[in-house]
Amino acid sequence: MNFEETIKEIYNKIKDIEDNGHSATYIPQLANVSSENFGVYITTTDELGFGLGNCNERFSIQSIAKVLSLCLAYRIVGEKIWDRLGVEPSGSAFNSLVQLETDNGIPRNPFINAGAIVISDILISNLDNPKEDFLAFVRSVSNNTDLNYSSKVADSEKEVGFRNVALCNFIKSFGNIHNDPSDVLDFYFELCSLEMSCKELSEVFLFLANKGRKPIDNTEILTKSQSKRVNALMQTCGFYDESGDFAFKVGLPGKSGVGGGIIAIHPNQYSIAVWSPKLNKKGNSFKGMKFLEEFTTKSELSIF
Repeated sequence: MNFEETIKEIYNKIKDIEDNGHSATYIPQLANVSSENFGVYITTTDELGFGLGNCNERFSIQSIAKVLSLCLAYRIVGEKIWDRLGVEPSGSAFNSLVQLETDNGIPRNPFINAGAIVISDILISNLDNPKEDFLAFVRSVSNNTDLNYSSKVADSEKEVGFRNVALCNFIKSFGNIHNDPSDVLDFYFELCSLEMSCKELSEVFLFLANKGRKPIDNTEILTKSQSKRVNALMQTCGFYDESGDFAFKVGLPGKSGVGGGIIAIHPNQYSIAVWSPKLNKKGNSFKGMKFLEEFTTKSELSIF
């Protein structure tokens, strides 16, 4: 498959379409990012890479980081993790409180805000220095010591994160948060502020396209079984209440973030990242979704 030619063709087609999305201005710091940015980068399991547009410019990956925090927690506590989290699509907005009432404080899956807050609590309970240890994990997976949080984005989220505060305290009332909610939220906001470029993002996630192992040195990040389960969760839950639509149109496991980034995985083949800050009504990148739909249609490569 000539990925380079396919990406060039689709990128040039998508970059000038009318973008009906809107940037995530409810997080003040994200409002300062140019809505015209558009980048894409693919990394294959044999470590070939190609990108276009703003593919080397870093952005806040936001909820995409939830996959990485899940992977670290899964490594540490194993299958016990599912005692505190579900594995079902939510069918509701990513910051909904409604299901927590009926599900007795067990978030529907790890990728909605409530689920990622529980993951943050698990990591705090099991790491000596959660912020430093999580960042070290991400850097080791990527072989990139330059990756870091954005204190400006984290502070910006804390200023307006009232709904997440409500979620954390509500889960605490059911006994599914074990640490001080302020500590859990501080770590949660920090991990969501991670910054990467499309190139870096596609490289970090390549282990999920390679049965849980880093292609560069065959280091195991997750077991084959764990990698399979994380990919399954990305397939069914990675795009909030638009996950079914993404599976229908794109056909790859993936995860979005309100910073406009999307990562998608083709097991045994590649990891591809797209970034365009304008979001559709469901909170997913408008151009990113369009690009990936065209990409799997043109390449005839999806998991289905």
